[in-house]
Amino acid sequence: MKWKRDYGLFTRQMITWLIMGLMYVVLFSVIGWWLARIGMFGSFYLYQIIGMAAMMALIQYFLSDKLVLMSTKAKIVSEDEEPRLYAMVKKLTNEADLLMPRVAIMQSSVPNAFATGRSQKHAIVAVTQTLRNILTDEELEAVLAHELAHVKNRDMLTMTIGSFLVSVAAMIINNASIMALISNNRDNENNGGIIVFIIAMIVVISVYILGTLVTMAISRYREFAADRGSAYITRDPDALIRALKKISSRMDTISPDKKREVSANNAFYIIPTISGKSMMELISTHPTLEKRIENLEMTKREIQRY
Repeated sequence: MKWKRDYGLFTRQMITWLIMGLMYVVLFSVIGWWLARIGMFGSFYLYQIIGMAAMMALIQYFLSDKLVLMSTKAKIVSEDEEPRLYAMVKKLTNEADLLMPRVAIMQSSVPNAFATGRSQKHAIVAVTQTLRNILTDEELEAVLAHELAHVKNRDMLTMTIGSFLVSVAAMIINNASIMALISNNRDNENNGGIIVFIIAMIVVISVYILGTLVTMAISRYREFAADRGSAYITRDPDALIRALKKISSRMDTISPDKKREVSANNAFYIIPTISGKSMMELISTHPTLEKRIENLEMTKREIQRY
């Protein structure tokens, strides 16, 4: 069974972008109204916040491959250095109809893998040496296929769009005390300025919370989609199930300090180093292991029908 488009992911992306678009309209309408009330200095300060958030989003999108390599200390390797790993990635990219990405190795005691890059031409697929040591060839191929599915689905673009809105709201919240001072000074006699500030902040905080929940929801679904993509590419969902179980089991033996060292890049990894339970699932970047296995079992039955 060859790769097929994940219409569930596509539909959710469209819905997410629609929700985000509506939140953009609400947020920037409120900001426009706020700007009209706080004067030139306050307007300049708000524009500065939005500009900084936009710059951060652009840097994240265009330099994501370099930034993630730096933060994970992953090293790009050549085909001569890693012929077996390159052969696996080449085989999988042919199956998925993708360009050959750069390949990297991380020296870490944490078994994990990630993919990054804004497009196929800038994609990087990386694995830790520990991951290679604990997985069979079939299981490693399944993990690599999962990462390539992220590239195929252009997940970096989706997450950048979502994170920009949240970043704008977060930066305004972080500068709330300064904005309150500006608003209060603008209309100190009847406290009208501070009332405008309170209304605006209620909207900003609401957008931040909703934006975070929506972004995390699409992040979890993209993991489901990448798992299914791996099953389509390798036609062996059982291999990914075994790999996920091994990684999760090994993660339980890693010291908390070692996990924290790499936790900043949890959103990129196939399994996060620190994961929550119950209500924390709402703000988790990944679904639970049990739900991922259930998703793969469904995909397995689908593949067997063809």
